[in-house]
Amino acid sequence: MRNALTLLAVIALPALLGSGCAGPEEKLSRGLSNTFEIVRWGDLRQSMEQSQIFDDTGNGFTTGLVTGFDKSITRTGVGLYEIVTFPIPAYHPVLTNYISASPAFPSSFTPGLINDPTLATDTYTGFSGGDVAPFIPGSRFNVYDY
Repeated sequence: MRNALTLLAVIALPALLGSGCAGPEEKLSRGLSNTFEIVRWGDLRQSMEQSQIFDDTGNGFTTGLVTGFDKSITRTGVGLYEIVTFPIPAYHPVLTNYISASPAFPSSFTPGLINDPTLATDTYTGFSGGDVAPFIPGSRFNVYDY
């Protein structure tokens, strides 16, 4: 009887701790993604591109740079806030009226999967494709991009 209760406790404890944690998990992963905006500068590049295309081309670099820098710093701050407060409820994205909930990329470039044997579907045949360095801003080198 004692072994059965121990076995039940061993099985029930991970089930209790592992269930119902989708909210904090999403908030933490969103916070980590937003914090890396300071390295990626996706909002800055997107804002510069959009202001160059839709606004005055003479002010595109300056207005887009300032707006994009502001949005990138805001996204980094929101990411730090979400990392610190991920166990606390209210798991919906914050400040979505100013920045989008998902990371921004310029319309001209959206990175794909990295060229890695873990993610490649044809590992055994030796042929796979994908981005070589999607973590480098502006990297557009793809393997077998057709």
